[in-house]
Amino acid sequence: MSRRNNRNRNRNRNKNRNTNSEPVKVAVAPKVTEIEYFEGISVKELSERLGKNPSDLIKLLFMMGTVVNINTSLDNDTVELICLEYEVDATEVAVVDELALDDEVEDDAENLEERPPIITIMGHVDHGKTTTLDTIRKTEVAAGEHGGITQHIGAYQITRRGKKLTFLDTPGHEAFTAMRARGAGVTDIVIVVVAADDGVMPQTREAIDHAKAAGVPLIIAINKIDREGANFDRIYSELSDLGVMPEEWGGTTVFVKISAKTGEGIEELIDTILLASELEELKANPNRIAVGSVIEAKLDKGRGPVATLLVQNGTLKTGDPIVIGSTFGRIRKMTASNGQELETAGPSMPVEVIGLQDVPVAGDPFRAYENEKEARVMADKRNIARVESERTQSSALSLEDLSKQISEGVMQDINLVIKSDVQGSAEALKASLERLSSDEIRVNVIRSTAGTITESDILLASASKAIVIGFNIRPTAAVRNLAEEKKVDIRLYNVIYHAIEALEGAMKGMMAPVFEEVIFGQAEVRQIYKVSKIGTIAGCMVTDGKIMSDSDMRLIRDGIVIYEGKLSSLKRFQNDAKSVNQGFECGITIANFNDIKEGDIIESHGEQQVEVEF
Repeated sequence: MSRRNNRNRNRNRNKNRNTNSEPVKVAVAPKVTEIEYFEGISVKELSERLGKNPSDLIKLLFMMGTVVNINTSLDNDTVELICLEYEVDATEVAVVDELALDDEVEDDAENLEERPPIITIMGHVDHGKTTTLDTIRKTEVAAGEHGGITQHIGAYQITRRGKKLTFLDTPGHEAFTAMRARGAGVTDIVIVVVAADDGVMPQTREAIDHAKAAGVPLIIAINKIDREGANFDRIYSELSDLGVMPEEWGGTTVFVKISAKTGEGIEELIDTILLASELEELKANPNRIAVGSVIEAKLDKGRGPVATLLVQNGTLKTGDPIVIGSTFGRIRKMTASNGQELETAGPSMPVEVIGLQDVPVAGDPFRAYENEKEARVMADKRNIARVESERTQSSALSLEDLSKQISEGVMQDINLVIKSDVQGSAEALKASLERLSSDEIRVNVIRSTAGTITESDILLASASKAIVIGFNIRPTAAVRNLAEEKKVDIRLYNVIYHAIEALEGAMKGMMAPVFEEVIFGQAEVRQIYKVSKIGTIAGCMVTDGKIMSDSDMRLIRDGIVIYEGKLSSLKRFQNDAKSVNQGFECGITIANFNDIKEGDIIESHGEQQVEVEF
């Protein structure tokens, strides 16, 4: 009985509630009529902007024949198609790189103050770069270096005539070409030191190449003028051939004659630097968060990761949280180049800092933050982005990439490094390729010299996003490996017009190479055997890859191609061999050719058909 009464009471209660309550109102979201999107937007992000469920977009694309998930990046055409289906107007906007550390904030003109110039000293080894800086700084830097040769990049700031000057002293020998490229990347003025009794040397040319690539004012300091054998006319002529014309000859480059040892001409050099910096009108805003670049970094056993930073804008303070690349830290100590401990460092100031979690990469930008949490989050994000980028991207440029970019209207300048067997061919190739320049596309030859392709050429090409063109020369296995590592495209030709046609085709966006050369391997000739009925037998050691008996071959001597033809025979001991791998000895005879010498390189190569789609 009680159960029946409870049921009746509940029924009446529900009846009264329905009678007295008002109708439930459901909020309807306004229909989206227009959105903004960026290139590569994900399915999830687009669905949020459209006010749709991600599954709706996935289903729609599946019906169109495209299988995606919520994280798939969409191209512009697909985004437009989806928006058209939902009757939404879509507008593409530029992507804002939230992970950028470089200075993207435009400072107001009233906040800008004059800053010291950053001067890079470059030149050939032992031409007196560090001694020149010594004389300017009135200190003994060179005395502390091994053998008097600078081993690491150094940054120093001095005050002369009431104005501060920041100097970057870079190593001069070939092994440190990449460090020299980093120095040119942050500099305002470049001084190239040339010894009066030695003239223009290979590293002198490289220094000028880097200065030109950086697009900064160039000053030539002719050092050691007090020595016998100084020949100024020869230096003027050699530098003019490199496109550096002295003012005395009607050019725009200032040449200053100095003696770093006696101090002669140093004051004139400083005057020239100060004048050049005034013409540049260098300014920065010291009253903001600091940004800049890493000049050098190392791991010190006692202090941990140590980095030399160059503040390019803002003011860096002790205790600042800082992000460099994907590395985080809080500055525990800042030291100036003279050893003085600092609390703050303003624009153009080089400082050595400790307090980082890891050793950063030299050349990376850095940025200070207001709080540590924000800096940690940014470092984590950049670390994830770096890993993803390394998996999918390359900063280098190939001729096929060039062709595609030009056809899409992206590329404006084409940087080339030209190496040839003789200087005449290099100049002829340079002139022919530069003539291909048009109003829309400019061919820029940043280096054109005789000799085989070196690691220095690859490093310069990598830094400048250039393509290396070799004429009648062959790179070594080490150089090819470095080019592969740096993703630098090397193009080798034996006929000038073939190089011209390839580049011209790329510039027209129509390049479609049919064949691509494949290098099977190289062998070094260790011994020579003369056999009357056979000819010259080369006793070889395979140093890279493998030698194929049925392949084409080249005989290379000192990086220059001496002969091209076919192998006559390939033997392991007394037996014929189809191929011989790296690390094994073999006997080789070349068809119709006997002028083989010890130290020659025999290269086995062939061609494979490729299809390039754009």
